Amino acid sequence: MKRIVILTGAGMSVESGLGTFRGGGGLWDSYPVEKVATPEGYRADPALVLEFYNKRRRELLNVEPNEGHKLIASLEERYSVTVVTQNVDNLHERAGSTNVIHLHGELMKACSSREPQNPDYVCTLPSPDSELHIGDLAADGSQLRPFIVWFGEAVPRMDDAIAALDSVDAFVIIGTSLNVYPAAGLLNYVPSTVPVYLIDPNEVRVNCKREIVAIRKGASEGVRTLIEEYLS
Repeated sequence: MKRIVILTGAGMSVESGLGTFRGGGGLWDSYPVEKVATPEGYRADPALVLEFYNKRRRELLNVEPNEGHKLIASLEERYSVTVVTQNVDNLHERAGSTNVIHLHGELMKACSSREPQNPDYVCTLPSPDSELHIGDLAADGSQLRPFIVWFGEAVPRMDDAIAALDSVDAFVIIGTSLNVYPAAGLLNYVPSTVPVYLIDPNEVRVNCKREIVAIRKGASEGVRTLIEEYLS
């Protein structure tokens, strides 16, 4: 069975109604990165950070996977598919994808403030009551915090993403600017003989000289084109 690795970014979930963080109107326009997405910001005002992610969870619980998510999940009927996502939502899983690597954490999970990456202290938040408040404690007695990889923190699942590219037969990039590292560097681990497809309605500048098939469409329409014209 051929193996496909798909890297997805914020553009993957836009059609579901979730906003992006970057670009005009993105969340970073309203919430300074250093206040809500860094360890320093969390230490300075944990209540602000907890409420920021509470809002993100409320938004997530009110949207559904789009056709693009569902089409990616359907590829598992014919291929071995690994989804590597920069997104913290769970829309790939809700659409049916069974092998998802979250590089930047998972919004519907919480973890220890003392040891964020210790799996013994990571928990899935109940739905719909998924809000975190000051005084909610992890199993180690520390304040529960969002299970999010913030700026300045290591990306622990990067090695898993790189390993997934071993013996891959196709690499697909959807809805990401390729400006955020280390995720953007995954392209450097794709063997030169492997076809690369980039799905995005906008032009994406890629800092490499390899041939890339650009599909200038949104996520759902682009994945449909990928399946019909390139993976059939």
